[in-house]
Amino acid sequence: MKAYLLIFRHENVTGKVSPEQIQIWMQQQTEWINSIQAQNKFIGGTGLLFSDAKVVYHHQTVTDGPFGKGTEMIGGFIHISAQSIEEAVHFAKGAPVLQGEGNTVEVREVVHH
Repeated sequence: MKAYLLIFRHENVTGKVSPEQIQIWMQQQTEWINSIQAQNKFIGGTGLLFSDAKVVYHHQTVTDGPFGKGTEMIGGFIHISAQSIEEAVHFAKGAPVLQGEGNTVEVREVVHH
């Protein structure tokens, strides 16, 4: 069994989604995570706030915002166990975040030292 992070990337979300739609997606997210937990594949995870974030660059410059270049923001992640990258991708395809135009789920294997 391997461990993977599913990283939720959102296109610039400010003002594009109503509070009602956010509530619907949060409920869907909870149900989706519960389905992964039911298979004993959920390790952990959390959402990330978009407000009051900073970016620190290699030359020590600090800017406001939860993003570097472009408009894509990391909105959260979950840590799962899966037999293969294909199984992890299968879980990722069910992520409610993919309902948002331009949103993605990045699947990355976790290195264990």
